[in-house]
Amino acid sequence: MLLINIVTYSRLQTKQLSSKRILIAFIAIIYSFSLTAQERTFEEDLNYVLNKKFTSADSLAKYVMKYRRDTLKMQTLLKESNQKKYFEGASFANNVLGIYFRDKSKYEKAIDYHKTSLNIAKNIGNDELTTSALNMLGVVYRRMDQVRMALDRHQMALSIAENSDVKSEHITKSITISYNSIGNIYLTLKQYESAEEYFRKALSLEEFIHSKLGLAINYHNIGYTYEAREVFDQALTYYKKSLAYNNEIDSDLGRVICNNSIAQVYLKQGSFQKALELIRTTLTTSVEIGDPYYIAMANISTGWANQELGYYSRALHHLNKGLKIAKENKLQSFEAEAYKHLSNLYAAQNNYKEALGYNRLYQEKEEQFLNESNQRYMFDLLTKYDVEKKKAQIELLEKENEIVNIQLEQRNKIFMFIFMFSLLTIAFLVILFRQKKLAGEKRFLSLEQKLLRLQMNPHFIFNSLLSIKLYMLNNDKKSAVAYLDQFSKLIRTILSTSMEKEISLADELKTMQLYVNIENIRLCNEIDYKVSIDESLDLDSIKIPSLTLQPFIENALWHGLSAKDGYKSLNLTVRKDSNDYVEISILDNGIGRERTMKIETEKKKNNTKSIGIALTRERLANFSKNFANMHSLNIIDLYNNNNPSGTQVILKIPVR
Repeated sequence: MLLINIVTYSRLQTKQLSSKRILIAFIAIIYSFSLTAQERTFEEDLNYVLNKKFTSADSLAKYVMKYRRDTLKMQTLLKESNQKKYFEGASFANNVLGIYFRDKSKYEKAIDYHKTSLNIAKNIGNDELTTSALNMLGVVYRRMDQVRMALDRHQMALSIAENSDVKSEHITKSITISYNSIGNIYLTLKQYESAEEYFRKALSLEEFIHSKLGLAINYHNIGYTYEAREVFDQALTYYKKSLAYNNEIDSDLGRVICNNSIAQVYLKQGSFQKALELIRTTLTTSVEIGDPYYIAMANISTGWANQELGYYSRALHHLNKGLKIAKENKLQSFEAEAYKHLSNLYAAQNNYKEALGYNRLYQEKEEQFLNESNQRYMFDLLTKYDVEKKKAQIELLEKENEIVNIQLEQRNKIFMFIFMFSLLTIAFLVILFRQKKLAGEKRFLSLEQKLLRLQMNPHFIFNSLLSIKLYMLNNDKKSAVAYLDQFSKLIRTILSTSMEKEISLADELKTMQLYVNIENIRLCNEIDYKVSIDESLDLDSIKIPSLTLQPFIENALWHGLSAKDGYKSLNLTVRKDSNDYVEISILDNGIGRERTMKIETEKKKNNTKSIGIALTRERLANFSKNFANMHSLNIIDLYNNNNPSGTQVILKIPVR
């Protein structure tokens, strides 16, 4: 009947309408009817859910989650579910309301809703709703920087989900949320490798269930682990992958998070104008979203970018605004970040009094955050212990009719235990903090002492004195005096330079010349030692840890060249590798490391690694911490027609 009416109507309009156009019109009308039929009102969805009483969280979400931003509708679902004793619906509604208030930074209210949801879910034994409530509760605690509380909830959710008999997509999603959240907690604790490990676990599951939102979240978080480790190119790659998924699902919040992170990388790379232009878009959108967490984040980033560009009044405005929002909503990490950038802002304006004041606030907030986290964690552990003990004691007391007296006694014991344990823990943390300050200096002194003992090797001193004695017995006084003069200069140089943390490269090369001269005399002057230096280098201005080259030259002389027949050469070359490095090459034409090890094995010597070189590596690592670039050390075995033809050591020292 519908087809006849459509055709009649078409003929009245125009006789020239083709059959093809009639068919298109028919399909369009049928499609519009089908859409109208599919549209459902909230009342219809509510009644359907209440009648079906779904126990699956996924089934509930299908009909209810589209109303998640309407608190009146969620309250209606909660009220109706309570009246009809539909506990799954009540738990689900409480959890959704908790998420809503979390996104408005009303954390205490959110916690109440999530706890109510959790209690209901536990009572009915629903693993899907239990893990969901635990994870969402953990997210709230994480937003409040209560990392220990958050970690406990996410770990409980993960344990329940992994051991659940229910194998649904919702359970899989709960596992990914737990992985992701635990990864974020590791980020807070600055354990970036562990964080990346959990994010990649979550990413793998998100790929399995084809969740674009989950992929967007985890790509972003992996990017942050690279940003924190200053691998900026990798960080940008992952941030842009996340942004692409957020664009696919049209998530304004996702775009705010990604663009803010990309802008922060630009700031760290020095692209300040590029960063500011990107941050401006996030500031506008974050205000439209209305979540104070992201508004504070966007304002602080905007202030940072303006400060780097020299727009100090704008920077001050946005940093103060971000700080105010962070304080009002108890966002401790953002509060600390605002203090840090305010300190930098005032320092840039030469207002060092204000800069120092904000720096102190930053340090205090960081310290307070860490201390509060530790105290909360200790309190949580003790509270759990207290609850478990009380349950066991109450059962025993009910049987013996002595509940009140024993309960009071137990409370006193637990109170004293908490008090004493807290005092001991605080004392331990204070001592640990003080000892950590001295650890670096002690380690450096230990390395220097070990190296000095190696370089003042008793065998070297004994053999040198024996050589002098032989010259004297052979009545070769001139050689004895010359050798003794060289030996005394070397010992004096070693003792004086060992007191210095670093010396000039010029002094280091002079010391090595003395060392080679003495060892060459012992080797019957068979070594052809040559030094080649790039004339463009100012050796007096280039610093190096004292006696760094000695272990490598010693190995070349006594392991590479001493056992070689024929011509023996040792070449030391110093050249400018780049503006950032000076390259030092030590090249010998000896027998090579492989043959040396065979000879030592035949002599039944211990096949151990060079202690001197190991210590030198540690000293170089410690030395490089003061520079923008790290050192590099390569030991290369040389071959000629597959036969060992020597060894080359290439050491690159940072110069700025």
